[in-house]
Amino acid sequence: MKMIRQATNLRHLLRKQVNNRRPVYLSSHPLTSLLCSRRLFKAVNLDTLTPTMPSSMDPKGIVVFTSVGRSQYGFDIFTVNLNQTPITGSTSEHRLTDGISINYNAQFVNEDQSIVFISERSGCPRIYLTCRGLSKPEQLPSVPDSLFHDRPIIKSHHLYFISAHEQPEKPFQSWSALYSTELHGKRKIIRLSPYGVVDYSPAISKSGTFVAIASYGSRPWEGDFHELKTDIVVFPTSDPNNRLVVCERGGWPTWSGDSTIFFHRQADDGWWSIFRVQFPENPLEFSEFPVLPLRITPPGLHCFTPAAFNDGKRIAVATRRRGKCYRHIEIFDLERKVFHPVTVLLNPAFHHYNPFVSSNSESLGYHRFRGKSTEGESRVPHLEPVASPIKDLGMLRINGSFPSFSPDGSLLALNPALDENGDIKVVKSDGSERWTLIKGRVAFCNSWSPTEKYVIYSSLGPIFESTKTTVQIARVTFEPSYLNSDLQEIPCDVKILTREDTGNNAFPSCSPDGKSLVFRSGRSGHKNLYILDAVNGEFNDGIRKLTAGPWIDTMPSWSPNGDLIAFSSNMHNPNNVDAFSIYVIKPDGSDLRRIYAAGPKGSSDVDMERINHVCFSPNGEWLVFAANIGGVTAEPVSFPNQFQPYGDLYVMRLDGSGLRRLTCDGYENGTPTWHFGGELDMRRLCLGNDAGVELTGEFDEPLWITSDFN
Repeated sequence: MKMIRQATNLRHLLRKQVNNRRPVYLSSHPLTSLLCSRRLFKAVNLDTLTPTMPSSMDPKGIVVFTSVGRSQYGFDIFTVNLNQTPITGSTSEHRLTDGISINYNAQFVNEDQSIVFISERSGCPRIYLTCRGLSKPEQLPSVPDSLFHDRPIIKSHHLYFISAHEQPEKPFQSWSALYSTELHGKRKIIRLSPYGVVDYSPAISKSGTFVAIASYGSRPWEGDFHELKTDIVVFPTSDPNNRLVVCERGGWPTWSGDSTIFFHRQADDGWWSIFRVQFPENPLEFSEFPVLPLRITPPGLHCFTPAAFNDGKRIAVATRRRGKCYRHIEIFDLERKVFHPVTVLLNPAFHHYNPFVSSNSESLGYHRFRGKSTEGESRVPHLEPVASPIKDLGMLRINGSFPSFSPDGSLLALNPALDENGDIKVVKSDGSERWTLIKGRVAFCNSWSPTEKYVIYSSLGPIFESTKTTVQIARVTFEPSYLNSDLQEIPCDVKILTREDTGNNAFPSCSPDGKSLVFRSGRSGHKNLYILDAVNGEFNDGIRKLTAGPWIDTMPSWSPNGDLIAFSSNMHNPNNVDAFSIYVIKPDGSDLRRIYAAGPKGSSDVDMERINHVCFSPNGEWLVFAANIGGVTAEPVSFPNQFQPYGDLYVMRLDGSGLRRLTCDGYENGTPTWHFGGELDMRRLCLGNDAGVELTGEFDEPLWITSDFN
């Protein structure tokens, strides 16, 4: 009874914090361990402790944003029969998923090709099962309010998975942790990771007795993501608190039997390689941990995401070979020390990811782009609904970057690419049609004039270049009659508003009255903010400096009522080009102040902020932005390229209160904007194969993985 009274007191404390608009961290209270014990689970329902703000206090509307590369993935899960592999001269590839959304990170459930996997068909990564006899995949038990699930495994009628729904005690710590649930009975979801501990990439031993995970522990995130600083940790499934570090530095563990673990890490010579640790049948009785692992795969190629065969003689790995562009699945013979290619003989020009092996060692699976001729979704929608954690705030992912709405909200400007293929596209806000402006010129960061329906401001030139690189602010005007014609490329007038000899001018944002632009310029030798005449530009003394200093001020956003300009800056630490925070300033240059997102002024946490793409809500009370506050959600080496896989979207009130996380996944999410104008009915979006562009599977491998070694 005493424990129940303590739990009740904690519930009252949490609700008081919510009412005072203060962040709530369950793990910061000393009763957390009691609340999470299995004994007290029966007395206290943790769902009742989930803080829920009254809807009147929540932001409303629709946020539109991009996820780097995600739109072109088109992942499906495939398998090959290893009794008929390329090793023996013939094979056939069989697709296990249905071509809906993207499907990845699967594991076999049994030998009849049943798999448990992750799919984003419901708007976020959730867990599904597909097997013979099912007309469509079955969604399995998961955390209802979680935006992220990963690496599911079914063993002994239990489902194990990663979820990221519980906010840790401090910022800059991943939300990812390991959970399990019974597939029969009450299906209660139990957290297996200790509170405050970050776990990735689980694996279950052959007997189901032990779990291995890549654990970051309880330390704060250090900004690493090329190779996460995780350790290989083992614990019994019956006693998850009895954890043992079997090897330091390692990720993506996989079991062979109950006494051998393979994992990947970057070797000292720079090559990603597979390593092995071996121990007695009961690792908890072994006293010599952590041990030095044995390197299994040779230098000269990268090897990732291993999957061990139960025969103990082979492992399947994803490889990147020197001079090759694509990631492929190969089988490495542990006794003969040779690789046997698999997917390069089937689909040489596709990337293949994250192999998995059946328990009888006869089937090998992986995920890849499904191909253009395969049944299923073959087009990328211009706008795609994404699950939102806030009831009255919709979320839409665009196929492009830097969205900006027309004054009435009926049209959307975006940049489909940020390279030589970039231009400006205009899309109907229901996603039904799209037109091209300024084809063949690199354009980025659009701002639609709030007072002129057919005027868009943009930056012309390469993105993220030096202060001296020529990038110009352009005013783009087009005729509305062309939107009703059969033309896909719309004639437009391009007026350059900045002088060519002034260097790098970018990231325009138009004032609510349509008369001025705020933008970032490197003309002084430093990237600071300026205000420009929106019609005549700087050619008739129509420009003035807004900020000045030896730092970077960038990505400004004008508030809807015109009284403030928000932007990102490292003026608090000019020597750190990764430390950006939110600042606001009045258009006359007065009342400059910093808005702290990661903690109060003076705390060490705020110095780690990397915040960009700040944008106001239509009522001017909220800011949406991309930030690194939630750390890394999944092992980045297991995904295609993400420049900043720690980038997630957040909202926060203008006074710095009410911080809420909007996205949680393995992607870099950014360039958000809030929908302005009339109501946008998300139920009438044009999805499926009736609208959008062709799904081509064109995305990059991680650009930070190189083969430039001796």
